[in-house]
Amino acid sequence: MRAPEHTEHTEEQTELFEDSEEKDHVRSGEKPKQKDFKKRRAKKSFTCTQCGNSFAHKHCLDAHMRVHTGEKPFTCDQCGKSFTQSTNLQKHMKIHTGEKLYACDQCDKTFLRAGDVKSHLRVHTKEKPHSCHLCGNCFSRLDSLKDHQKLHSGVREYMCFECEKTFVCAKRLKQHERTHSGEKPYMCLHCDKRFNNSGHLKRHEMIHTGEKPHACDQCGKTFLVASVLNQHMRVHTKERPHSCDLCGKSFSLLQSFKEHQKLHTDVREHKCSECEKAFITAKLLKRHQMIHTGEKPYKCSHCDKRFNCSAHLKRHERIHTGEKPHTCDQCGKSFTLKQSLESHMRVHTGEKPFTCDQCKKSFAHPTNLKEHMNIHTREKLYTCDQCDRTFLRVSVLKKHLSVHAKEKPHSCHLCGKSFSHLESLKDHQKRHSAVREHMCFECEKTFTSASRLKQHQMIHTGEKPYKCSHCDKRFSHSASLKIHERIHTGEKPYKCSNCDQRFTQSGSLKKHERIHTGEKPYHCTECGMRFNRSSSLQKHTKRYHSE
Repeated sequence: MRAPEHTEHTEEQTELFEDSEEKDHVRSGEKPKQKDFKKRRAKKSFTCTQCGNSFAHKHCLDAHMRVHTGEKPFTCDQCGKSFTQSTNLQKHMKIHTGEKLYACDQCDKTFLRAGDVKSHLRVHTKEKPHSCHLCGNCFSRLDSLKDHQKLHSGVREYMCFECEKTFVCAKRLKQHERTHSGEKPYMCLHCDKRFNNSGHLKRHEMIHTGEKPHACDQCGKTFLVASVLNQHMRVHTKERPHSCDLCGKSFSLLQSFKEHQKLHTDVREHKCSECEKAFITAKLLKRHQMIHTGEKPYKCSHCDKRFNCSAHLKRHERIHTGEKPHTCDQCGKSFTLKQSLESHMRVHTGEKPFTCDQCKKSFAHPTNLKEHMNIHTREKLYTCDQCDRTFLRVSVLKKHLSVHAKEKPHSCHLCGKSFSHLESLKDHQKRHSAVREHMCFECEKTFTSASRLKQHQMIHTGEKPYKCSHCDKRFSHSASLKIHERIHTGEKPYKCSNCDQRFTQSGSLKKHERIHTGEKPYHCTECGMRFNRSSSLQKHTKRYHSE
């Protein structure tokens, strides 16, 4: 079942309510009193004490307040699900009654009113009917145009007393003031995380619903945020807008450009008398000198470990607290280090800034490039101390060592099951932790996200929206199409780091690598014999142990 959309009454919605009241008068033949209508439109006396939004009617404010309190007074008598707004309950009830909603023919999103579909379609058509007469900029929404026009007037009468920054409206000022007060009035109903801005809450909730509204028209990849899509598009256009004026090197991402600029630093006038290493500031020199003196003034409050830098202590303490302050706005994954998040973001943007000067192959991380370089040198750095086998990568050596030890160090704290590899444990734990609130009405199977449910429902409907551009074969998943198209293109993106063999699928590569590591994860419960493939175990069982 699709999770209810998180809505709140905005000023624009209030105007829509009033417009519908006016239309009711027209239908009944009664003319509205012009004076009363103007008075009603001008009056905005009900203000939210949490976020500063104003409303013309008390019932609109009451409905809005549920965004902050989390109250859900409207309950479905069919399944017991509750909602903050009566309109959301009405929309939900149509799932039980089978009544058809207004559906977008581009993305299957449904709406209660035909007018809402019309407004939504502008996302797909890129239509922007509201134009600024001063500069020509166009907008899809009227309220966006109104906000924009205030930039031309130059009147910024609302000032923050903390930092003296000025704003065009009271609402923007109130939002800004929360950065000083630390106030976060908007709470996620899925995980209790709080935000100081309703827009940030809306973006965060898409992580739970699985919604990614921004799609790449080149490869079909979808994104939560338009800015990340724009960054991703540079993979296709090869655009590198950030250029270093010192050496001429160009970059597609601003962050990569900033990291590069650190190589061209200013005069390093602060020199260490011990090793003659030079630094830009006296502070950096002082921190460096602690290496020579052995001074470590920063002590961990959880253990006896000491550090010569407060930043290193802070980073270390996250091991004890479990804090991961850097969160990916695309998939919700969190990291202890900002650098780890920056590296992770390349998974979404597709950027590969590290290039091999031998074969021009590119990589997302410098460690991957370093391991790749061993293919050209044929250097095998990692040796097994049990059997003297050598490997190009330390990760492959670690997997191989479990063959000798029969060790399963990764244990599930919920059921006690043990695993040789950490990734196997993580896959297993998803079965325990996943809240499966999205149910298929055809077979009652449940799923952790709306997107997984939607994919599953294609089994019942027979829908296969992804068509091969080379033949007429169709698929229900984009990933299945991508794998299939490699038959036509001959692409084999997964290469074994121990030999030159290539594969179309990552799973095939994983199976192949067991030849090099000697890993045999499938064992016969009858005689203890081990195999590197599940199919080999099945054949063995059928041949020797079948009744």
